[in-house]
Order: sequence, then structure tokens, then C-alpha cells
Amino acid sequence: MEAIEELALQPCTSSLYLRPFRLSYRQNGTKKFWDFMRTHDSVSILIFNTSRQCFVLVKQFRPAVYMCEVERHHPQVFQNQDKEKFSCLEDPLPAAVGVTYELCAGIVDKPDLSLEEIACEEVLEECGYHVSAADLRRITSYRSGVGLTGSRQTLFYVEVTDQMRTSGGGGQPEEGELIEVVEIPLEESMKFAYDETFPKTMGVIFSFTWFQNNIAPKLPKK
Repeated sequence: MEAIEELALQPCTSSLYLRPFRLSYRQNGTKKFWDFMRTHDSVSILIFNTSRQCFVLVKQFRPAVYMCEVERHHPQVFQNQDKEKFSCLEDPLPAAVGVTYELCAGIVDKPDLSLEEIACEEVLEECGYHVSAADLRRITSYRSGVGLTGSRQTLFYVEVTDQMRTSGGGGQPEEGELIEVVEIPLEESMKFAYDETFPKTMGVIFSFTWFQNNIAPKLPKK
């Protein structure tokens, strides 16, 4: 996962996932504009393995996170953004700075499938567990990136057992996915959530807290 090499930065002139726009408008008599991106909505799933009392997360390299760290250490890296081509990145940082811990998740790009069906596909592809739509509990939905994309993410909860795991997961290599499945023991989950040495999404922190408030009190006492 961390064998990243031959890094080169260049302008993005077209994308299957991002579309930049500028909205001009008048608000309370003042003329304004706002630049934003249109992208897909998504689903995410908090997975709890009841056999071993642990959460199932995914760990993967995120180029956007990596480049934020690169710019922090080398502010000049984006200064040539108006050129047609950017040069290769010299003295790159270790790939580990771009690796994050996340909930199992995926974009909503299949109009013939429900959100629940897409979530089930993601659980199987990324984490290797076979679940049905009836197994899912919808927690909530929320807007992410409200200043940039405004996309909606719907969060589900599902309980799995060791017997429900049919593969090792890891995503779909043909789509460029390289995912490591990670287990976080329940008793260590809140410490992990607030440990900044483990880069993670807000969804992990929120969902772990939701679990502590809504599921943990109902678990059998040891």
C-alpha cells in the first residue's frame, strides 16, 4: 500500500468524479459568486463484528490527504498551477502521511440500486462480509464538504459475525482500489477515535460515539 513512486502533479481538465462550477448570485442586494464542485453522493457503513466485539474499518492511501501534507511541507508545490504540465514531485514524503482510517464507504453511482443495496455491495467488496439490506440500520444522513461539494452521505450500521465473512475484502483492484481491512476492539475504540496519530475521517469519530450512546448500553455485561 505504501509503495508509492513516480509522483507527478498536473491540472485536471476532465474527471468522472468531479465537475467544477462557479455560481453567480445576489444575496441581500450584494452580488456574489461561489466556486464549487459537483460530485456523487455516498454511503458509509459502521460495521461491528459481534463474534470478536470489534469494529471493522478500512485503511487506504488518499492522494488528496497526501498532497495536503506535501503542500504543508513544500508550499511551493502548487505555485505552478497555471502551467499545462507540472513537474514530477522531488523529494516526496513517505506514503504513510496519506494513509487514513475510514468507515467502509462508496459513492452512489448506480441509479438502479437503492442506498441499502449499494451499502451491501461495499461491505462485501471492501471488507468481505455478506450482508443483506434487511441487516442494515440507517443512522442518519448529512452534508459533507458544505463549502466545496455539498454532497450527501448516508450512514448505516450493521452487525456481522465471523461466519458472514466470505472473502478477505480489499476492494476492487480493477477500479484501482487497494484497501486494508482493520479491526478496532470495542474497548479501545474511543481512545482510537481521538488519537490524532491515527489519521481518520470524522465519520469514524461520530459513528463510534453513536455506538457508545445507542448500542453499547444494550450489550450483554461481561
